[in-house]
Amino acid sequence: MKTSDAIDRLFAEADMRLASRPKLLAMLKTCFASTLETTAKLLEDGTSFVFTGDIPAMWLRDSSAQVRHYVPLAKDDPTLQRLIEGLIRRQIACIGIDPYANAFNEAANDHRLDWDETDLNPWIWERKYEVDSLCYPLQLAYLYWKATGRAGIFDEAFRQAAGRVIDLWTTEQRHAEQSPYRFARHTGPKSDTLRNNRMGMPVNYTGMTWSGFRPSDDACKFGYLIPANMFAAVALGNVAEIAADVYADDGLAARALTLKEELEYGIETYGIVNHPQFGRIYAYETDGFGNYNLMDDANVPSLLSIPYLGYKPKDDEVYRNTRRFVLSEANPYFYSGKAAQGIGSPHTPNRYIWPIALSMQLLTSDDIAERQQLLELLVSTDAGTGFMHEGFDADDPTRFTRPWFAWANSLFAEAVASMMESGELA
Repeated sequence: MKTSDAIDRLFAEADMRLASRPKLLAMLKTCFASTLETTAKLLEDGTSFVFTGDIPAMWLRDSSAQVRHYVPLAKDDPTLQRLIEGLIRRQIACIGIDPYANAFNEAANDHRLDWDETDLNPWIWERKYEVDSLCYPLQLAYLYWKATGRAGIFDEAFRQAAGRVIDLWTTEQRHAEQSPYRFARHTGPKSDTLRNNRMGMPVNYTGMTWSGFRPSDDACKFGYLIPANMFAAVALGNVAEIAADVYADDGLAARALTLKEELEYGIETYGIVNHPQFGRIYAYETDGFGNYNLMDDANVPSLLSIPYLGYKPKDDEVYRNTRRFVLSEANPYFYSGKAAQGIGSPHTPNRYIWPIALSMQLLTSDDIAERQQLLELLVSTDAGTGFMHEGFDADDPTRFTRPWFAWANSLFAEAVASMMESGELA
């Protein structure tokens, strides 16, 4: 696809504001247009297929994140409207195929890398159940509606999908007793499979909803993934507003708000730990039995991204404590090297920092000096490619994973655009 009129206007503004920073200007243009130019297909059925880059499948999470930076520009732009509305309709259709799946094929062709021990069908690329995979399409539709006023995406299929998500998250509040979901992968690392006869390790009832996998596609250590539950609570609030204002469906709104309250109770009651150094912080995962996993991962939703998700503001005390924790060496996936410091992931090699985490640190910071420093770091660690990558060596950015990773490009573009809008980039 070609760029749109709204993007061209943004680039014209950038030409003036960033004239003295040619590398940043070039990277903004390359990364901002990347999804539209390289990973988006407009299909004949009116939907859009947005694949992740170097993998020819569409993740519900990644595809949403890949277009989020276009949402503020879409109000008067038919090209972006066609892309985003088509994507939302495609995502809703995928949820109708199987709400436990996280990634889908363009056609019912049975393409996938692994034939996992779970319920598969020809549309599914991968069936790792992740709470955030269902949050992203719901929030994308909500943000698009709020930015454009266009409510045509809220058809009966969307209403049915929203109800189905609520049903699933309610079932997964009592995973061991009620869930039909099972998953095992018999190749690759142990992080690709669920223990305990494909069910995951036992969890206690908390009010939160269970997730088999993290947004990294790695298996959860403990089944209640705190940032994913935060995202689900926000998405449920979005659904309640849509149900009330668009559908006039008080029943759907009430169901969404009831589950939202239960998730929030579980998060605030079972998800906070008194850390000896940082005070009250959110754990990354818990099992409801008093066991906690204290870490953060670069992939979003993360603890770092709490304000970005819309769960708590930047000045919330527990978030600020949590932020200090995740941006310190107390977080086992925070790395400091000769070239950079930032958050990585167990999904990539040791001491590899993720540009997604650096962009998210920028987007959630209220410190102008920190934001400028992070921008310079992102620009200087591209290994001369003009693109963001999945992860890079903290000591040598020329060593990196995934040269074509559209999510990272989009989040970087969103971060730069946010600084232009705030006036930080004159």
